[in-house]
Amino acid sequence: MRCTIFTNPFLKILSFIILQTLPLITQTKMLTLPLKSQVIPSGYLPRPPNKLRFHHNVSLTVSITVGTPPQNVSLVIDTGSELSWLHCNNTTNRVSPDPFFNPNFSSSYKPVPCSSTTCTTRTRDFPIPASCDSNNLCHATLSYADFSSSEGNLAFDTFGFGGSDNPGIVFGCMESSISTNSDGDANATGLMGMNLGSLSFVSQLKIPKFSYCISGSDFSGILLLGGSNFSWTGSLNYTPLVQISTPLPYFDRAAYTIRLMEIRVSNKSLNLSESVLVPDHTGAGQTMFDLGTQFTFLLGPVYSALKEEFLNQTNSTLRVLDDPNFAFEVGMDLCFRVPLNQSKLPEIPSVSLVFDGAEMRVSGEQLLYRVPGRVVGNDSVYCFTFGNSDLLGVESFIIGHHQQQNMWMEFDLVKSRIGLAHVRCDLVSQKVLGLG
Repeated sequence: MRCTIFTNPFLKILSFIILQTLPLITQTKMLTLPLKSQVIPSGYLPRPPNKLRFHHNVSLTVSITVGTPPQNVSLVIDTGSELSWLHCNNTTNRVSPDPFFNPNFSSSYKPVPCSSTTCTTRTRDFPIPASCDSNNLCHATLSYADFSSSEGNLAFDTFGFGGSDNPGIVFGCMESSISTNSDGDANATGLMGMNLGSLSFVSQLKIPKFSYCISGSDFSGILLLGGSNFSWTGSLNYTPLVQISTPLPYFDRAAYTIRLMEIRVSNKSLNLSESVLVPDHTGAGQTMFDLGTQFTFLLGPVYSALKEEFLNQTNSTLRVLDDPNFAFEVGMDLCFRVPLNQSKLPEIPSVSLVFDGAEMRVSGEQLLYRVPGRVVGNDSVYCFTFGNSDLLGVESFIIGHHQQQNMWMEFDLVKSRIGLAHVRCDLVSQKVLGLG
């Protein structure tokens, strides 16, 4: 989610566009909504157990309204999660300021009974099964990154954005305290789940397609909900979504899973057997796009091969950080020293992820991330933006949105495919803004 040196690395304003073609809207609209990119402290966002653990996680957030009358909330967008949820505070006699939602002041708020099909059937893909509380309401539990947990009830309420109100949206009203961190702006009220699960935001609103494009230079970008036919984005190369009907212990069936076929450093293909790039009989080894994860993480054997080849091709241009005890964000252990007075990174080889029918090429400053506040002697510390899933205890290949910068990413839910095209997202954003 971060790729260059920032004057303020903890808060970057993004300008996103949302194109909305929802069942409740009779005409297609081009809607402009402000989003932010902000650091989310460890333990602040409850995540399912299979989500990655980070000290800081830069996330994309969107501001919408929830309830009647509307209350302003800020939600982290996450294509790796199903349930949308809000931090709720129903103990006060007034509307709670961000980052809380007060259900007592919403006339459209309605808890989900535990006997309803919403609770008994549509929660089947939750990592922790929904239960019934003492008031016979549907109860959900989310695991925190620091292994504590957050609990609350599922409920219905009206979500508003872009001038439209969408009633009856199911979300989690989570009653929890918030871990604050002075290093980051933690004003997000909750999370907007965007995966393939039946209770995700896109599933509930029956959105047939959504796209996004994140700039790597000025952190502007666009998010489109609905179809788009912009010829200037270039032709998309599509890769099919991988879907299985049989539940497996380590396979997330609601994730945006694709087939990873090859990895290249510059033009050299890594010597990998096909078996290490496909899920095994337990489901371990799936490859997924996750907008809620910052960087990209590969399973141990694949990461080791990539690390070795990247070192081979940069041994004359980059100076390795010789500190075996340092690993950025737990799983990123390949780091380099760059002189503080060096204004530009040296030439480095690209890394290409090759899928079934499409390719994602990561190059230049996208491959090295400057660690905030880390200085060794007269050198800054930069880390390779691919990490080791094994160090995180994760059994998947996770492609985070840092590697997705300057890519037009189209998620076609009708045709079960993902389209990719290399573009200048800052220019695409300006063109779309010009159409508004």
